[in-house]
Amino acid sequence: MSIQSRPYDRKRDFERVGKFLVDTYAVPQGNWLEPRWEYMHFHPVLDSASLHKIGVWEDRGEIVGVVNYEGDLGHAFFQFHPDHLELKGEMLDYALKTLTRPVGNRRRLIAWINDFDAEMEALASERGFREDTQNADAQSTMPIPNPFPPIESPAGYRIQSLADENDIHKVHSIMHRGFNNTGEPPSEGTNGPDCRRLMQTAPNFRRDLNIVAVAPDGNYVSYGGIWMEPVHKVAYIEPVATDPEYRMMGLGKTVVMEGIRRCGEMGATLAYVGSGQTFYKSMGFEVKFNRNPWIWMSK
Repeated sequence: MSIQSRPYDRKRDFERVGKFLVDTYAVPQGNWLEPRWEYMHFHPVLDSASLHKIGVWEDRGEIVGVVNYEGDLGHAFFQFHPDHLELKGEMLDYALKTLTRPVGNRRRLIAWINDFDAEMEALASERGFREDTQNADAQSTMPIPNPFPPIESPAGYRIQSLADENDIHKVHSIMHRGFNNTGEPPSEGTNGPDCRRLMQTAPNFRRDLNIVAVAPDGNYVSYGGIWMEPVHKVAYIEPVATDPEYRMMGLGKTVVMEGIRRCGEMGATLAYVGSGQTFYKSMGFEVKFNRNPWIWMSK
């Protein structure tokens, strides 16, 4: 058999895995979209020291499978080539050997398995995984309308992109507060503004697709990050945050829809988000499938 596995090398493999995800987008096994792979690598919480623990499978030099975590160890996501689904068991065993994390005196792994993949569910069950039915990772889509409906913002609030103004301290503040952190955001260190600068260095980050709502005092109070995947004409939403003091005003919906509208102008026909929240359903998103967490604990 010509298929071999090896550790991931970011310098060598980052773009190659991204291309693999683009190439396998339309097949039914539900791989990540390329923007999620990119967003992971430029997120400040990434455990970059463990990237070599990601597994890559190749067939005569072509990538045919990837097992990766997201953020930190203890999670496993599976990216399959449709012609090599026989690797499922091997890839699950690799995750158990390589991607677990300590929890007290035991080790734990959460394998995220598509809810339509009965074969993978059976393989996980055989290895002692148990499904967590309460914490599914919903995957939702919305056809982008053409013509796009008018977008209205609350009176007194300005909607603009980071191409118009990219005040990194305002970005840092809304991302800090929007994810329910209390107090003022750190002004320096690994959790300071530099972490926002890092996120903006991703190869396909576009300031014109990162939309903010600006309050009358000039602060950013809602943020909608959108990625454009041009090959399959997909708009991918990540991240979205609204200051708790400015919620329930329609600002979050406005910034997300403006980003989607801009992608539609560039040819995108489908918007995609990793959520099943009512917030997204109110815009027209529908859950297409779930990635369910299957949990394994050592004895």
